[in-house]
Amino acid sequence: MNYVKEYLREIQKGNIAACVKIRSVYEREVGWMENPPEDFKYHFDEHLADKHIKFIETFCKQSKGLNGGQPLELQLFQKAKIQLLFGWVDDDGYRRFRECVDIRARKNGKSTEAAGLAHDLLLNDGENGPEIYVVANSRDQAKLVFNECTSMRAKSPALRTIEKKRQSDIYTPFNDGIIKPLAAKTNNLDGLNAHGVIQDEWHEQKNSALYDVMVQSQSAREQPLYLLISTNGFLREAFFDAKYEYASNVALWVEGYHDYRTLALIYELDSREEWIDESCWEKANPGLRTIKKISTLRANVEKAKVDKTFLPTVLTKDFNLFVNSSEGWLEFQEAVNETVVPMEYLEHSYAIGGCDLSAVGDLTCASLLIRKPNDDNLYVLQKYFLPQSKMDALNQGSNKNMEAPYDIWHQNGWITVCNGSRVNYSDVTAWFWEMVTVHDIRPLWVCYDRALSGYWVPEMEEKGFDMEAIPQGPYTWTYPMKELHAQFKEHKVIYQNNPVLRWCLLNTSVKTLNKGGIESIQPEKASYNKRIDGMVSLLNAYTGYVKHLDEFLPYLR
Repeated sequence: MNYVKEYLREIQKGNIAACVKIRSVYEREVGWMENPPEDFKYHFDEHLADKHIKFIETFCKQSKGLNGGQPLELQLFQKAKIQLLFGWVDDDGYRRFRECVDIRARKNGKSTEAAGLAHDLLLNDGENGPEIYVVANSRDQAKLVFNECTSMRAKSPALRTIEKKRQSDIYTPFNDGIIKPLAAKTNNLDGLNAHGVIQDEWHEQKNSALYDVMVQSQSAREQPLYLLISTNGFLREAFFDAKYEYASNVALWVEGYHDYRTLALIYELDSREEWIDESCWEKANPGLRTIKKISTLRANVEKAKVDKTFLPTVLTKDFNLFVNSSEGWLEFQEAVNETVVPMEYLEHSYAIGGCDLSAVGDLTCASLLIRKPNDDNLYVLQKYFLPQSKMDALNQGSNKNMEAPYDIWHQNGWITVCNGSRVNYSDVTAWFWEMVTVHDIRPLWVCYDRALSGYWVPEMEEKGFDMEAIPQGPYTWTYPMKELHAQFKEHKVIYQNNPVLRWCLLNTSVKTLNKGGIESIQPEKASYNKRIDGMVSLLNAYTGYVKHLDEFLPYLR
């Protein structure tokens, strides 16, 4: 049977709820089976694909629960996926797909399916010396899928006769193959020769280093396969967000993302409102009712309706929605604004500046807040500054709490790296001066935290800037912070899609003080190793904007 076509038929008949991205993938793949693109060098071999499905269902046994020891019965969505992965081949019989990005909600059979595929790649793919690696951010995480491989072997008599369990891997003497777990911090990853890689829960990866080295390890293989399996997560502006964006564009076949080698399967809700609509839950949970108990999901949803702290977990892990933490100042949808306007539009303007200076060796941010005539939007330009010592710590891997891809942001021009172990405040002055002399954007006031200004204020005043100290606390910030939240909610803050500011916004929590019946608020970090410098710099500028609004508006140009 052609499970790909059958899966699409069930979607089209309304028997299976599928999101836009899944529907797009299957409509395109089925269309190519019947009417392939011009110069398309692949054909679909249903019987070849079925060899892998039959292997898993015949020889791989389930290891847990009531079905422990029973054959692994793949669901329709899993069979359709496996047929796509192994069925498309060229005239020499080599696979089309090299990578599969599979994002589905928790408890939908990812680990068990991945374990079955690991055994299949080891024994049933015709590869000499197949090296199959299960990789993750930590060794404990990598062992989750590997332990399932081990348990599956223990429950499967046929696998036990061929595979040998050693201390750190599963070994097959007849073809000199292995299945082995690896963590991101494992030394000497460069010497691997991987045929198959299963990267689990990659939403926890801060950067692409592990992925990059494992992809390179497959370069000598004729038809390697890289499987990325995960739910959504809470770590933003890191590897997951970049890979998700790329896979989404591939799934929707956006111009410039016509990647024939990547199978992008993103099971998610199409909108946030669908999380309370039971008929939509299958979009993110393709194994609902067959693998994942709907009673459990119903209980989670009901709890999330009354427990605000539990809601982000349900939205993220059960429905693959992007959300901020429960204590976040902004919702994820409020913080994200990908609008970018030409620099020419912002030039020749007056502005209000803001700055958050670092005490020692942390992030510093300078901001410019701009308004244009007959335009209600607030335009934000920012530059970040980081000492070289912190960049060195990142590159050497010595800072285990590094939570952001500073090196990438530096390469893309969002961050200036200052020599030494401290931010050079003169570099901050130079940026403001460049905005004036190069782009004719002059701040009428530059608002700053007087506690950490040091020599910087006299230096700025020598350049002719009007400096204004802003007391940092709820008395000063409450009204501007609430007003700024409203601007973000209406998506009126255009910050040129600056990933560093977006990261800071999503790191910002709210500290509330109720005094005299007035809810006073101020920003604070969502956790100790999160940075909010960009948000504080912007808030200082916005505080000046609120204070000087009547004086500022006549200067719009």
